[in-house]
Amino acid sequence: MFLDGLDETDQKILELLIHNARMSYSDIGAEVGLSRVAVKSRITALEERGIIEEYTTVINPQKINGAVSCYFELETKPSAYQEVIRILEENDTVTQIYQVSGKCRLHVHAVAADQEELEAFLENVMHSLPGLTDLSCNIILARIKDIKGLRL
Repeated sequence: MFLDGLDETDQKILELLIHNARMSYSDIGAEVGLSRVAVKSRITALEERGIIEEYTTVINPQKINGAVSCYFELETKPSAYQEVIRILEENDTVTQIYQVSGKCRLHVHAVAADQEELEAFLENVMHSLPGLTDLSCNIILARIKDIKGLRL
């Protein structure tokens, strides 16, 4: 299974944090039968191992008036692949970049403040990427299910 190498207590701690990342060490300890200090130690170990990557607030862009959420599928010449990734990583409109199966293929999520910002992003960034051989843009109309990370 996904969680080989984690004991039942660590799995339960992760499950609790997935449902409420703001849960206190004391409350987690009460749920798993450990002291606050022991829970903190386990969570620190999970962070150091890279199992827990971050704690964040997720904002739904579709709830913000005018925001446009979209994704791009793009293909580049192999020689331009790393440069394209660098350009996209440095752009604040880009929220996620995934390498997907296929020849030099990237899946890129972006959120623009409005339609005009999306058009400018397309014109000034996406259409001018070096070595671009294929590009499609899909605007996200509704978020139906959106799970971050691994679910236990």
